[in-house]
Order: sequence, then structure tokens, then C-alpha cells
Amino acid sequence: MPAFGALVAEPLFLLTDTALIGHLGDVPLAGLGIAGAILQTVIGLLVFLAYSTTPAVARKLGAGDHTGAIRAGIDGLWLALLIGVTLIFVGLPTTGWLIGLFGATPEVADAAETYLHASLWGIPAMLLVIAATGLLRGLQDTKTPLVVAVSGFALNAGLNVVFIYGFGWGIAGSAIGTVVAQWAMATVYLVMAVRAARATGAPLRPGLAGVRRAARAGGWLLARTASLRAAMLATVFVATGFGVTELATLQIAMTIFFTLAFILDALAIAGQALIGHGLGASQVTRVAEITRRLILHGLVSGAILGILVAAIAPFAGPIFTSNFDAQSALVPVLLVMSLGVPLAGYVFVLDGVLIGAGDARYLAMTGALNFLMYLPLLAWLYTARPENSLTWLWVAFGFGYIGARALTLGIRARGTRWIVTGATRST
Repeated sequence: MPAFGALVAEPLFLLTDTALIGHLGDVPLAGLGIAGAILQTVIGLLVFLAYSTTPAVARKLGAGDHTGAIRAGIDGLWLALLIGVTLIFVGLPTTGWLIGLFGATPEVADAAETYLHASLWGIPAMLLVIAATGLLRGLQDTKTPLVVAVSGFALNAGLNVVFIYGFGWGIAGSAIGTVVAQWAMATVYLVMAVRAARATGAPLRPGLAGVRRAARAGGWLLARTASLRAAMLATVFVATGFGVTELATLQIAMTIFFTLAFILDALAIAGQALIGHGLGASQVTRVAEITRRLILHGLVSGAILGILVAAIAPFAGPIFTSNFDAQSALVPVLLVMSLGVPLAGYVFVLDGVLIGAGDARYLAMTGALNFLMYLPLLAWLYTARPENSLTWLWVAFGFGYIGARALTLGIRARGTRWIVTGATRST
């Protein structure tokens, strides 16, 4: 439940931005759609900083090596800082080129560039938050990330209202408010990491060997996430060809779906921590039981969330936009989404189980396969442009792409090759 609360708070950053910017007009909202897709891609690709840290820390903790567990987390923080600073220097001169790849109108591109340029300064902080969260989850502590995430959301919401409407900074004010909140959260985590290291005798200096191990461990997870983000970007690209209103509507739908995904990921996060700890302690029976319980919870939770999405579908549009066309287009998309949420719950749970087991190589290879299975559906939609094309786009994503992931993950979970015990995974 604490993991659930923390994960729900994270997408509220984007939900807040979407709701506040949406009432500035279609152009700023569409710009946020493009900039948000790029930022979510960057953060999504680097979520391995948590996903590789959590099972590594949990395995060492399960094996009784508390100092080694803290040291693994510290190495992850140094890697996060190094990557974050690098991304600022790479990102600043390339924002215009990246946005241009989406083929948006000049007005939408300008709004996207404004938001993205300001947001880059918060990436190191966000990566530090991700890595520190992975450390705490590996230590079986999900309550602290909840407190930090909720506090960060409250700060972000307040600053955005002041900066967007009080100071009149528009879409730039939203990005600046989020950056300030991200650095505040990162500071809290860094103080906690220093205290934990001193309490256990773990060194704070960067261990080059440990940083290299963390980078290697995250390599397959990076490839796995790259396929996920490629599917998201390809979906946004297709929607861009449908028009500004359609792109703005997709931004709202994606924001709602990511909120649902974070809710369901609470089970996946529990899976990462508990599966890693169980394998570190060589408790195979416990691991199998946790997996069965998580699958059941994923399906039931998905069904409940699907019912909620269907119930709010007629009323969600006005919350995010004043455009009547976008409000109308959103309703059928959300109804289709509601039908596919149980399948998504199954997928997210098994993804967390296999990440917790360190089975990242399989996830990377099948991730590429899933994306290749999805591409023909997108190609047909882009060329045929059927009536209610945005609704059909979500059918392709929610059942075509998510369905392919369910197939490949389900096949793996039915076997035993992913179950490898010990303080580290050697295969």
C-alpha cells in the first residue's frame, strides 16, 4: 500500500501539468504532449536505476549483507548523477531537433521546446530520486518514498499554480515548478542516503567497480525499456498525423493510462522487492507463492480500475481541456481503455516479478519482439486513417501491444528458468 501511494503521487506531477496547461489552450497542451513524450522516454529509459538497484539491494539484504546492500544503492546514486549531468549537456543543444522529428506545427513545436528546455535542469534530480527510491525499496522500505513523493507533489502543484497563472509564465512556469520540486525531493533522499551509509559503515565515495556493475546490470533493462518507449513514441507519432486536437486528446488519454500504470506498478514494485529478497534467501517456495498472489491481485485490481475508468469517461474531458471536440473524442478512447486495464494489470505484475528475479535479458529480447508485432498495426492506422482513428489507435495499443507483452511474459512465468537463487544473479 505505501508503494501504491508513492507511485500514484509520481504521475500526479504530469496530471497537474496537463490539467493546468490544458486550460491555456490546445497548442500548449499539444506541446506538452510532445515534450512529455520525450521526457517520459528519457526517464523511462533510465528507470533501470531503480529497477536494477531494487533487486540487487534486496538480494544482498536477503543474504544478510546489509552493508553491501547500502553500498549497491550508493553506487546507483553516483551513476544517476553522472548520467543526469551528461543529459543536460547533450539535451540543451538538441531539443529543437528532437521536437522537429514529430512534425508538429510551428506553434506546437515552440510550446514543446519551451517546456522541454526548462525541464532538462530537473533530470539529474529526477534520476537521483529514482535511484534512491530503488535503494529504499530494496531495503523493504516503501513508506519513506510515499512521504517524499506526496510532499513533492504538493510542492509541485502549488508552485505550478503560482508560476503559470500568478506570474503569467504559461507552459514555462509549469516546467520550472516541477524542476524545483524535483530538486527538493532529491535533496531529501541524498541526506537519507548519507545517514544510512554512515550508520552501516558503507563508503560514500564512488566505487568505480560498483558503478560499472550497476551500469552493466542496467544494460538489459535499458534495452527492455527502450522497446517500451519506442512503442509510446510511435503511438504519439501516428496521433500527430491525425491533427492537433487528436494529439491533445491522446496526451490526456496517455496521462490517465500512465496514472493507472503507476497504480498497478505498486504490485510490480512489491514483486521486485519481495522476489529479490526471497531469491537472495533461497526461498523458492515463497517466491512461487508471491508470484501467484501478485498475478491474482493484478487481474482483480485491473478489473476494478477498468470499472472506474468507464464510470468517469463521460466526465473526464472538461477537467483537462476546454475544447469540446477533444472532450468528445476522449470518451470512446477511455471506454476502450477500461476494457484493457485488467490485461495491463497482468502484464505489469509479471514484468515486476521478472525484474525482481534479475531476468532482464529475456525482458529485453522479448521487448523488441513485442514492438515489432505492434508496428504493422500502427502502419495500417497511419496510412488508412479510419473513422474514429484515435479510438482505433488505442485499440491497437491497449490490446495489440499490451496483448503481445502478456503473451511473452506469461510464457516465461510458466517455466522455472527465471528462478535463480543467491546473493547475486550469475545467469
